[in-house]
Amino acid sequence: MKSLILTSLIALSASVAMAADVVYEAPQPPVAEIATPVFTWSGPYLGIQGGGSWLDGDFSAAGATASDDFNGGRFGVFGGYQYQFDNNFVLGLEGDVSYDWNENTYLDAVDVGTDWSGSVRAKVGYAIDRALIYATGGWAITRGYIDISGAGEETKTFNGYTVGAGVDYAFTDNIFTKLEYRFNDFGDKNVDVLGVPVNADLKQHLLTVGIGVKF
Repeated sequence: MKSLILTSLIALSASVAMAADVVYEAPQPPVAEIATPVFTWSGPYLGIQGGGSWLDGDFSAAGATASDDFNGGRFGVFGGYQYQFDNNFVLGLEGDVSYDWNENTYLDAVDVGTDWSGSVRAKVGYAIDRALIYATGGWAITRGYIDISGAGEETKTFNGYTVGAGVDYAFTDNIFTKLEYRFNDFGDKNVDVLGVPVNADLKQHLLTVGIGVKF
């Protein structure tokens, strides 16, 4: 009898010990994976720009011809909209307006140059992460003038085309910089100089840098 009771106590103790070793682990809740947003160049943007302008002018009147360079700085604004496709190609439309300090003075009395200019252009590019390499081209316009002391000012609007290329780089999801080269051919116009028609043909090289905000 004593042996039976002893055996039962030993068996009960073993059962309690085994039960104590069993630890119930509640299932862990699933960990939510937060997707990292992928940068895209899609959307509207605005910015400011500045740089240099190199204008070549060819002039002819009454059988005589002359050429000169009109070089200076420039400052303006730009803006547009672009869309990035799944294959990283980017299409967009951009416009800009700038003031060019392109002026020469002759005989201390005649100022000749261009001031306001602008363009509306298509953009085709390829995005490499936060860098966008692109080509651009479209319509360009500028205002040329001849200001003669004591005789007034004559202005003409020149229209032509522009082509170029550039690179944009986004430092953040919203702030980017740009570096761009463009060639403008504004065509030719007849400008009246003291009653004499002077044909002016204008071509321009631009190098601009800028900073923009993408919305």
